[in-house]
Amino acid sequence: MSKKLFITLIVFMSLCLLGIIFVQVYWIKNSFQNKEDQFHYNVRQSLIAISKELQLKELEYYYRLYAEVADSIGEPDRSTFREIVYTNTDNVTNETFIYSSGLLEEDFKLSSNILDVNVDSINFRKFTNRKFTARLRPGLDGTSMNTETSELSIKTLEEPSQFQLRETFKDIAKQIPIHKRVGIEELNSLIKHQLESRDLNLDYEFAIFSKGLSTKVASEDFVFNPESPDTYSVPLFIDENRSYKYELLVSFEKKQKYVFSSVLSMGILTLFLTAIIILAYYNAIQQLIRQRQISEIKTDFINNMTHEFKTPIATINLALDAMKNPMIYDNKETMQRYLKMIRDENKRMHAQVENVLRISKLEKRDLNIKKERLKLHDLIVDAITHVELIVEDRGGYIKTHFDAQKSSILANESHFTNVLVNILDNAIKYSPEAPKIDIFTENVKNNIVVKIQDQGSGMSKAALKRVFEKFYREHKGNIHNVKGHGLGLSYVKRMIDDHQGQIFVESEKGKGSTFIIKLQLIS
Repeated sequence: MSKKLFITLIVFMSLCLLGIIFVQVYWIKNSFQNKEDQFHYNVRQSLIAISKELQLKELEYYYRLYAEVADSIGEPDRSTFREIVYTNTDNVTNETFIYSSGLLEEDFKLSSNILDVNVDSINFRKFTNRKFTARLRPGLDGTSMNTETSELSIKTLEEPSQFQLRETFKDIAKQIPIHKRVGIEELNSLIKHQLESRDLNLDYEFAIFSKGLSTKVASEDFVFNPESPDTYSVPLFIDENRSYKYELLVSFEKKQKYVFSSVLSMGILTLFLTAIIILAYYNAIQQLIRQRQISEIKTDFINNMTHEFKTPIATINLALDAMKNPMIYDNKETMQRYLKMIRDENKRMHAQVENVLRISKLEKRDLNIKKERLKLHDLIVDAITHVELIVEDRGGYIKTHFDAQKSSILANESHFTNVLVNILDNAIKYSPEAPKIDIFTENVKNNIVVKIQDQGSGMSKAALKRVFEKFYREHKGNIHNVKGHGLGLSYVKRMIDDHQGQIFVESEKGKGSTFIIKLQLIS
């Protein structure tokens, strides 16, 4: 994958993720706003219903009092009768049809004692509708008129009376203190019923105010805050002019918590799924970056392996071509030197192939590792013999400082020797000058600690974090300035882990590195 395509893919995936997060945040915010708007609507509807119910109950109460004494009222103080008469005569039959409809208005005085108000009496008017129909037909003598049919209908008109009483009771009730008109328990019961009918189950406080001043009708913990968005109000006892004196206020201190809790479960699920998407995105990006890095590392590995194999192959070919020369063929000393050269180069390629195969077997867990009781000091000495000629040839040294009194461990001789050889070989390769290597051992409780210290070029902090990764090699411009393929230390780490040990690296650029191995002793 090209760098440009890789960056384009990352940007595209990032924009998609940001789009998903934006949609989720917008949805949560919109859901919260919808729930809050629905809460406002339900509360307003509840308060309007309470206001109507209070006014209706009060009017019904007064009307019942009136009805109880209305039938016992005596003669009216004044009465007026208005009548409309319609007549029609049939000239053929000489019959006359008469229709009469009259409205009787009677004024009464009602004692104010029944209403418990400070007025002498209450004037009200009663309306009665009277209807009369008759059909007049001439008698046999042709002069007298006989009434054959007649109907009389008397009906009290309730609506005009009720309207008058209703408006009268409204005016009278204005003179009564609000705490006598509305009880705290009654109001609390109405509010609770209306809220529960709309599934609003949360705590509230209430009070009735008169032109901005508090009255005796209030719950114990009500606190007036005119700027609070959690306080709702509705006018009470509205008159025919749409004016009012009292106002019901209801506050919900836990409104935000209630609204938030209504979308909490869906919001948590949404956030959880968004978090999974983010983690998946992060993991995908990490994998893409890692795959790109591995691709680059493998390319370096192939280049290095090609370089590593080309040199010994070329050397072997040159040696074989030289050995075909008759002059050299007869020279046994020269022939032996060329044969040794071929053998050494062959061993070198074989060692590289074995390193790759060991890593492959470790990945597949096919590597059969049998452990036995061994002396770690003996393994260190054996490993030194594999590299001491190279060190001496470069004018360096390997010194041992065996301070550990006990060195018996459970290990595989072949593989653990390879571990030590790989670390020593690494120290030699990364020593620009003559290799100077010191090996220290010490006992720490039930463990033995081995420190392999060199004075080479050291490693950067970035390299320290990845030094045990497969195929990883620190770049220095020319990738062939130190031969290798990034598998040695990966093999070392896998082997140390298999031996239930630990390995650490301490390094400083330009001052060398120290590999620290910690293994458990056996008695």
